[in-house]
Formats: sequence, C-alpha cells, structure tokens
Amino acid sequence: MLKTILSISGKPGLFKLVSQGKNMLIVESLVDKKRVPAYAKDKVISLGDIAIYTDETEVPLHEVLTSVKNKENGNLVSVNPAAKPEELRAFMAEVLPDFDRERVYPSDIKKLISWYNILINAGITDFTPQENAEEAEAEAETEN
Repeated sequence: MLKTILSISGKPGLFKLVSQGKNMLIVESLVDKKRVPAYAKDKVISLGDIAIYTDETEVPLHEVLTSVKNKENGNLVSVNPAAKPEELRAFMAEVLPDFDRERVYPSDIKKLISWYNILINAGITDFTPQENAEEAEAEAETEN
C-alpha cells in the first residue's frame, strides 16, 4: 500500500498515485482529495522506499508505522508534532528503541508523526507491503 503513497517536495501532506501521464504523475491529496499533477522536476518519493536509521541497520518505514500504530492502538499520535525535541526523541525511543540519535533528526520524527496521522485520517491502517501481505496469507493457509 505504501508504494502508491507519495511525498512530494514543496507540497504539504501525502498523495496517492492515481495515474501516469506524459512526463508527469497524477496524484490525489490524502487530506483534501484534490488531484494535481506532479512533474518530473518535482522530487517525488514513495513511502515504500523510505527507511529509518537504527544503530545497526535501517528499518523500513512500514515497520515503524506499524509500531506507532501498535503503540497508539490505531489512534492518532498523542504527541504533538510541534513538541520539544526531547519529547519527540522520547516518543521515537518508545516506537523504535534503537533508532540512530545522530542521524534521525527531530524534523524527521515530526514528519513521521504527521505522515502517520494523515494516513490514519485517510483510513489507511495497513502498512504492510503487498508482497509481504500475500506471503503471510499463503503461510497462514499452509498452516491450516
């Protein structure tokens, strides 16, 4: 699911990929449902391609979002994205205890919180990638 959710540099919020045109993408805002073009010059990144640094490796964003969802019981994040850096780091330590405190900045944590809240408000609560979800279903069927 996160592969089709995009962040576009210079545009607030998150966008869902609707279709592709010549030299552009047609995206729909998850906040107000308006469709806009995203051109080749825009820096567009899929949430499925983002990872958070830890002390040992990188953790895919879908795992971090799932951890936030479990901590918040599927509700919006209780921490204000405008909170002090210490509060943001404390929240992140609860969600991902071994996150790299040198390379994960408070601005990254703010973005994570705001993205999570946008996704929850848009009704997107399953953050597992499609391939992994299909593999898990196949494993569940073989166990039964």
